[in-house]
Amino acid sequence: MPRILIVEDEPAIAESLAYALRRDGFDIAQAPTVRQARASLEGVELVLLDLMLPDGSGFDVLHEARRSKQGPAVIVLSSRDDEADRVAALETGADDYVTKPFSPREVVARVRAVLRRAGAREEAPPAAAPDRCITVDEPTRRASVHGHALELTRVEFDLLACLLSAPGRVFTRAQLIDRVWGDGFAITDRTIDSHVKALRRKVVDAGGDANMIETVRGVGYRISDDPAG
Repeated sequence: MPRILIVEDEPAIAESLAYALRRDGFDIAQAPTVRQARASLEGVELVLLDLMLPDGSGFDVLHEARRSKQGPAVIVLSSRDDEADRVAALETGADDYVTKPFSPREVVARVRAVLRRAGAREEAPPAAAPDRCITVDEPTRRASVHGHALELTRVEFDLLACLLSAPGRVFTRAQLIDRVWGDGFAITDRTIDSHVKALRRKVVDAGGDANMIETVRGVGYRISDDPAG
């Protein structure tokens, strides 16, 4: 079974999560500090990460996990539920964000959902726009424009991969939220628009055409299926 690292300094919370996950068959490791967490990432498939730790910020652990293309998935656990905090964590590379207090059963369900998405990404073949100027390879988490590498956040990569999975198809904002974040996220339309705007900017900076990612007003977004466009 997948190995889960619980990074939480409150013993009661850590133990309740560990009990629920072990009962569901997961292999568990625990780390109450940033230092111990960074030393325990090897061989871990998912991290449950508290952002407020006694020796530093959980963002340090998140950055460490994101240094490798094949690094573990990360679900942030936080008592802060402001949209700005959610966006900051997701843009840094978190796969999910759960606010305290929470039910251990809910966390187990989210763990399974994130691992399912990660498994689906590993099996997916490379996707590309019709003229192949934009490509993504989900197993390696690499994206490029005209052969030039794109440096994308996890959310930007997943948005691009979703759009490229069906060139010409319009994905509503609700569908993008479901594909990229999963059920249970209170993501606003403005948040989606901000991510797409940042993605377009990076495509242009790499030599691509901003019009490749089209806005369908009042609906959502799509990848152009017209190579001449």
